[in-house]
Amino acid sequence: MEGWDPNTKSTLTQIPLLTTKAGPRDGAAWTQRLKEEYRALIAYTQMNKSNDNDWFRISAANPEGTRWTGKCWYVHNLLKYEFDLQFDIPVTYPATAPELELPELDGKTQKMYRGGKICLTVHFKPLWAKNWGLHGSFTCVLPKAVISNKTSPRFGIAHALCLGLAPWLAAEIPILVDSGMIKHKDDATTSNES
Repeated sequence: MEGWDPNTKSTLTQIPLLTTKAGPRDGAAWTQRLKEEYRALIAYTQMNKSNDNDWFRISAANPEGTRWTGKCWYVHNLLKYEFDLQFDIPVTYPATAPELELPELDGKTQKMYRGGKICLTVHFKPLWAKNWGLHGSFTCVLPKAVISNKTSPRFGIAHALCLGLAPWLAAEIPILVDSGMIKHKDDATTSNES
């Protein structure tokens, strides 16, 4: 957490770390992991609300907890810009971070992959790998046998939102608005009525 601003450090230390090492193929252990994910998301949401910084809503879109959907928003120049948010939990989760998608922004910025997946490679994925106890290349998929039992999948969905999506929105949305790539819903309504 060296080099992080005090607000980010404070926020991150208040999101519960996860302890269950399980992915979607791990049966009962995955159910336990999902409970931890929900606890962390609830804690993060409550913290955001108490700090008047509420900026997302998500929920599992299927009973297995492998598909998530919701909304996220960013306020720029006192206007709220709201976007659909979706992602799938990778089969190799938690060794692999989820790829967060904002489909309606697909093709509007270079910091996005096909399908509206936001670019997290440079800044967030190394943090995810570090907090998994992995060092070296974070792009490789490691089989379970290679991962030491001493490693702990400490980060989860709430951490991906806090350290991945939130800074991405803060960096990209003002640029997209100022360049005219996205318009506020009220501006779009006014344009259509003319």
